[in-house]
Amino acid sequence: MGSIYDVLLERGFIEQVTDAALVSDRLEKDKITCYIGFDPTAASLHVGSLVPIMALIHMQRHGHRPIVLVGGGTGLIGDPSGKTEMRQILTEERIASNARCLQGQLSRYLDFDNGRALMLNNADWLTKLNYIEFLRDIGRHFSVNKMLSAESYRLRLEKGLNLIEFNYMLLQAYDYLYLFQHQDCVLQMGGNDQWGNILAGIDLVRRVEGKLVHGMTFPLLITSQGHKMGKTERGALWLEGALTAPYDYYQYWINTDDADVQRFLALFTFLPMSEIKQADRLADSELNMAKSVLAFEATRITHGEEAAVAAWRASAGAFDTKPVPAELLPSSVIPRGAVSSDVSSIPFLEKAREEMARGISAFELFHETGLCASKGEARRLIAQGGLYVSDLPVTSFDEKIGLGHLDERGEIRLRKGKKKYFIIRIK
Repeated sequence: MGSIYDVLLERGFIEQVTDAALVSDRLEKDKITCYIGFDPTAASLHVGSLVPIMALIHMQRHGHRPIVLVGGGTGLIGDPSGKTEMRQILTEERIASNARCLQGQLSRYLDFDNGRALMLNNADWLTKLNYIEFLRDIGRHFSVNKMLSAESYRLRLEKGLNLIEFNYMLLQAYDYLYLFQHQDCVLQMGGNDQWGNILAGIDLVRRVEGKLVHGMTFPLLITSQGHKMGKTERGALWLEGALTAPYDYYQYWINTDDADVQRFLALFTFLPMSEIKQADRLADSELNMAKSVLAFEATRITHGEEAAVAAWRASAGAFDTKPVPAELLPSSVIPRGAVSSDVSSIPFLEKAREEMARGISAFELFHETGLCASKGEARRLIAQGGLYVSDLPVTSFDEKIGLGHLDERGEIRLRKGKKKYFIIRIK
């Protein structure tokens, strides 16, 4: 299997590390406890959180103990890292509700049985701190000049950094100290924008306990097209199925840009690197096959095998073909050589027969279904030949879509580009 450090390095997880040789050696010789913090600013995590989640899964698979730290306490302040403006202050009730949702969501990825992983909430200790004692015992170890040199604070200084945000580094550093003292945690991991906060925690443990602990950051992912990971026309790509349907999740991955396929296979699946490295030699239909494998595996990890199979079959139904040979998918899920077509997971909208008999202008219908973010976008894509009804291009923005477009299934199938489908069903 190789050492966990080598696995993370080869798969592209490591951006910065406090001492590569020392951390690698410790991870190979000892079974350690590590942690990553997740802010409960919403009721669901999004795809941008997948890199740290996948890193924790790898750590657990190699026998280390991950701690998932939900920031119920720090969330009351808001992390200024990577932000040019102050984050919205949420109520205690909203933070607590979001924290409960994240705890349930993260349990899908990690095994918390028998203490193999821990899920903690820093509200349990941060909200009980005495402010005067905290300043005396913890605040005295921090240099204001050094804090202001951190990138997370320098970005905020241009528009104004308030005292609440200024305390965030102290609180996150205290989290590391607390987890070291109570859980023997010796490695904090996080996005690269957390590097300054991680170093502050390492320094605090050294000053208070006289012990050496470590830090590691992951790259902040930008697609080859310069887009932030997980951002779509409809907004964030959520990990919660009620917010982003498994079919839409699958479609996000299958539409991965060619240049990102190998990198995403390494980061977001557990396929062997010996197979993943072959992706750089693929082209055309073979590369599309690799995208289908990526989509299936990513969907399976987040939503489970049943949802991944349903999305695979829905995609097959949309194309009237298999998007990936069944033999490349787990044989326990789909029998080898099986061909399946099921459109039940494709988003749909029911329309009254009377309304469709009158017809609806194409640009209005594509906007109503959400395939286009606005009517203006629909008009533009129609002019560019990018919208289709029953696989025929829409030639005019005010073309009437109606019962004459029904296919053999008795449905109207809308398509945007090559791979985004929506079904109109007649009631």
